[in-house]
Amino acid sequence: MAARLDARYKELALLDLKFLRNNLDLVRKSVADRGGDVDLDGFEQMDAQRRDILPELEGLRKRRNEVSAEVGRVKREGGDPSGVYAEMKKVGGRIKELEGQLGGVEDEINALLMTIPNPPHESVPVGEGEDDNPVVSTWGEQPKFGFEPLNHWDIGENLGIIDFEAAARMTGSRFAVLKGAGARLERALTGFMLDLHTTEHGYLEVLPPFMVNSQAMTGTGQLPKFAEDLFKLEGTDYWLIPTAEVPVTNLHMGEKLDAAELPLLYTAYTPCFRAEAGSHGKDVRGLIRQHQFDKVELVRLVRPEDSYEHLEELTTNAEEVLKRLGLPYQKVVLCTGDLGFSAAKTYDLEVWLPGQQRYREISSCSNFEDFQARRANMRFKEKGVKGTTLMHTINGSGLAVGRTLVAILENYQQADGSVKIPEQLQPYMGGLEIITAED
Repeated sequence: MAARLDARYKELALLDLKFLRNNLDLVRKSVADRGGDVDLDGFEQMDAQRRDILPELEGLRKRRNEVSAEVGRVKREGGDPSGVYAEMKKVGGRIKELEGQLGGVEDEINALLMTIPNPPHESVPVGEGEDDNPVVSTWGEQPKFGFEPLNHWDIGENLGIIDFEAAARMTGSRFAVLKGAGARLERALTGFMLDLHTTEHGYLEVLPPFMVNSQAMTGTGQLPKFAEDLFKLEGTDYWLIPTAEVPVTNLHMGEKLDAAELPLLYTAYTPCFRAEAGSHGKDVRGLIRQHQFDKVELVRLVRPEDSYEHLEELTTNAEEVLKRLGLPYQKVVLCTGDLGFSAAKTYDLEVWLPGQQRYREISSCSNFEDFQARRANMRFKEKGVKGTTLMHTINGSGLAVGRTLVAILENYQQADGSVKIPEQLQPYMGGLEIITAED
């Protein structure tokens, strides 16, 4: 069972209880379409048990108040309150027993609620996996070479700008050391992306902590379900972030914003840390699937009625990076079976890699609707309107920096082993136009 949630998150999870109870068939279909497995029959049993306990518990609490008042009356009248005390003790004991039962049932219900994925948006195609993801659009022409194109790891090692052996010695597998022009290219890409998103796309740059607590991980949906994919600092409640989505989305965890503040657009560079559990044998060479990598993230906090328009805009912002760099790509919409746990709808941008002769994901842009906001308690209030509303959260990579470096090495490689630098990046590289083995 998942770890016990703190009281605030228990309350938030129970806000889903009425929806789940009244829409059980819909949730069953949603989970089935995703290829998931959630014990919804167990939920029905636990929910029935909870509803059986509540009437008796509420009746006894009422009786306890009546008995307490009766003690005072007996004392005022000079009578013997011992009989009343005995009943109060009996009632109190039964209340304690029922409260313990209720707490246990509610913990079980909350643990289950935290494992139910976000229902897909109605526009998401039903499918089993990545082979069922429809291509929405393509951009750019795949480069044609008069030679056999190399994979990025061969290019990088031949140029002396990527060192996998040194990283393996000091740390282990799925790490790399970037050197010279390779390190500078990583830094150039980060600066270029942040400048584009802040000066042209309207995002506010933030530099968040690279570690967060369990509540932040729970808020964005990484916990409790994906604990094995994360790195936790022993003896602490700190986790290394798998993406800037976690700290940036949680900037307003537990806050109630004024509606006039929305939308909020944030971008951030961070390193990202992933255990890559279950990926044994996949992408064992190169920079595609590393335990540590850099990413520039885009996050939007918006009104519910505007969220799908914002998803399209955020995806366009990520696409613009690829266009400015001249990297051919395709956009796909993820089917139900490939959709992430917290997402209601996702577009993947997949860049063309000549060395692998295939498209590879370089950005996922998702609308989570109110799924994350509910877990992180992020709301807004309209002026003159009673109550508060859960905001919608949207995020996407703008882009994964390491994979963009991979795409440049493979798409801009030359017959002599050198690599051209896209024109947009040359100012960030001190005017360098070509990476050669001497750089």
